[in-house]
Amino acid sequence: MITRYNLEANQLKEAPQGPHCVTVAVNPDEAERKELLAEFAVDEHNLHSSLDPEEPARLEVEDGHLELIFKRPKNYSSKDHFLFKVSSMGLFLFKDRLLVILSEEMPIFTGKYFKHVAGLKEIFLKLLYNAIFHFMEHLKVINMIADEIETKITRSMENRYLLNMFTLEKSLVYYLNAISSNAFVIERLKANGEKLGFTERSREFIDDVLIENTQCYRQAEIYSNIFASLVGARASIVSNNLNILLKNLNAIVIAIAVPSFFAGMGGMSELTGLAGPENWYISYPVFFALMIMMGVAIFYMIKRFEKH
Repeated sequence: MITRYNLEANQLKEAPQGPHCVTVAVNPDEAERKELLAEFAVDEHNLHSSLDPEEPARLEVEDGHLELIFKRPKNYSSKDHFLFKVSSMGLFLFKDRLLVILSEEMPIFTGKYFKHVAGLKEIFLKLLYNAIFHFMEHLKVINMIADEIETKITRSMENRYLLNMFTLEKSLVYYLNAISSNAFVIERLKANGEKLGFTERSREFIDDVLIENTQCYRQAEIYSNIFASLVGARASIVSNNLNILLKNLNAIVIAIAVPSFFAGMGGMSELTGLAGPENWYISYPVFFALMIMMGVAIFYMIKRFEKH
């Protein structure tokens, strides 16, 4: 799907027909790719790389335009089962046009930073900032999910929640790799900002983008280190919960086995003989009451010994 925008009164307005300066292609099919290649004459490999989630971030300076592959978080859904993935985004900046290639539909022109834009270079830089901002938001979500899972792990006796934590840790590895890859691109953009025609104000904004990306990387690194260091502790909690359950089951088995032993040795016939055959309705309740009292007493004795 291809959507075109025009810059009017320092705001982006959708322009289905007529002049436009920004073109956004979301997962273009073969016909749309040929149309984009004919219209913008960009490198075909870079166009396909914009849709490849495994493609590393990079910046290439071509004749008269920039071609940039940037990493951003993929939209998360419940089908992903706590695995946060990374996607690629292609930005092709010309003097009077900007081409954006996305692998999936996502809101890229939202937020306060797009309420006022002065030109294509500013839109270009704010798209980079927007991608970093989404990484930060996803890190907050990952931390919230981890806190909730940790609460469940303290009461869990199965590996499901532990596996969810491993999946979140795997997601952080993907994010660290993507954010680190973005950092090299931003640093190269900063080093060549003046040669590429960025104004002093734009170069200052590139510094802000680099700072945000560094903070995002450090936050993801902290989360990853915490998750990795506490894996053994979480596994021990699950194992300890299982041991407590087995102890309780053993106490119940012993509490049942002892009265069963005495019942096998004597049985209700002894009480029936003492009370008389005609008073069976007395001997049966007395027998069951004795067995229950003995079982409960033995269970509490075992639990008391465990505490000491």
